Amino acid sequence: MRTIIACVLSVAVLLPGAGASASSFAGYWDGSVKLPGMALDIHVYLTQGEDGAWSGTIDIPMQGAKDIPLSNITVAGDSISFAIAGVPGNPTFKGALDGDHIAGPFSQNGQTFPFELARGTAQPPRRPQDPVPPFPYTSEDVTFKSGDVTIAGTLTMPEGDGPFAAVALLTGSGPQNRDEEIFGHRPFLVIADYLTRGGIAVLRDDDRGVGGSTGSISKSTSADFAEDALAAVEFLRSHAKIAPDRVGLLGHSEGAIVGPMAASRSKDVAFLVLLATPGVPAPELLALQTEKILRAEGASEEDLKKQVEINRALTAAATRSGDPDAARAAVHDLIMKQNELMPPESRPSGDALGKMVQASVDQLFSPWFQFFLRYDPREALRKVTVPVLALNGTLDLQVVDTQNLPAVESALAETGNKDVTVRSLPGLNHMFQHATTGTVSEYGEIDETISPDVLEIIREWITTRFGPKE
Repeated sequence: MRTIIACVLSVAVLLPGAGASASSFAGYWDGSVKLPGMALDIHVYLTQGEDGAWSGTIDIPMQGAKDIPLSNITVAGDSISFAIAGVPGNPTFKGALDGDHIAGPFSQNGQTFPFELARGTAQPPRRPQDPVPPFPYTSEDVTFKSGDVTIAGTLTMPEGDGPFAAVALLTGSGPQNRDEEIFGHRPFLVIADYLTRGGIAVLRDDDRGVGGSTGSISKSTSADFAEDALAAVEFLRSHAKIAPDRVGLLGHSEGAIVGPMAASRSKDVAFLVLLATPGVPAPELLALQTEKILRAEGASEEDLKKQVEINRALTAAATRSGDPDAARAAVHDLIMKQNELMPPESRPSGDALGKMVQASVDQLFSPWFQFFLRYDPREALRKVTVPVLALNGTLDLQVVDTQNLPAVESALAETGNKDVTVRSLPGLNHMFQHATTGTVSEYGEIDETISPDVLEIIREWITTRFGPKE
């Protein structure tokens, strides 16, 4: 599900003290910003030219940002500053250099969190499941229309004449590229490779407003993404090598909300694979999500209880009917209370507090969040009659299996759907990695992108029902 994470694209580092030389800052730096419930990994590269001018780049793997140029780099003694212009909230680092480490506070939108950098080796994280050529299938960049929006993606096709079963992949929430890239992992690339090797054509695409796709993701809702999913199905059904009666959808997280929405609107969707699918309304899901994440992060039971109560009050206020100004005022007051629960060293005040609260209010009243908070995923599930595979991990703290899978199964049963497979998989997190804690901060630390068992469960389930016809 959507995690609200600040984009680090305007950075200023001031390192007070004495004794550091300019060359102390040259090279690679690896580290993270410690946000609530997770660590946002960052990688910085700094170099100094013969003329003394500095240049550099920053990577933010979770947000798919790589080799973003740094600007206004200034080094004086043991202090350095650098920035990337154009990012809301003026993200700012102020740290101290201690040997091979830089540490200090990071601030954005009035909120402050600790960060730390260590001299790195420029070695990318291990992602052993990333596909390596040569490939026993074809891969083609494609585009198709969804209303007035152009969607760009990649179609991988098994060798041979077909006709093949096919599946379109639907990403989780937030701006996602066609590989659903996060923390250096590319789960949709791995899924597409595995399924195509298994004889299934796969279409994966960039979200609206991301990569090669046009449109605006900030003005879109899950309902818009459902229209994009149906456009993807139509594109696949028109392909000469694809069996038009064997085209399905595979959705992860928000994509698993979008999939049933699309299938409930069109008979052209032949099957659904739902990974970490919400089965209850957002206010219920978010309350338990908050509780699970805070407990895993070591919050006291007292603080946990207060945060969950505020979370419930926030979603209620944000969806209150009637006067929108009164609703915004109520949300504003609750965010102020939430701020009071933060540690004193991380608690903004004055103008910084005002900017932080306003940004949070605006986000809760954005089109996407308003739709999400008000939508009950069971509405579409009750109309789905095609075969469904629904999987969750027992260590998923974002979409908790014990809360959501029974609701999914119950809603599907109301249609009399007889081909429903629901499985809760031990030890897997929201990304379907074998995990220890299930926390978001753990995702990037795990080498595995997605459990091989999950890949095989999906492939076997599809081919058993929609494999090559004699």
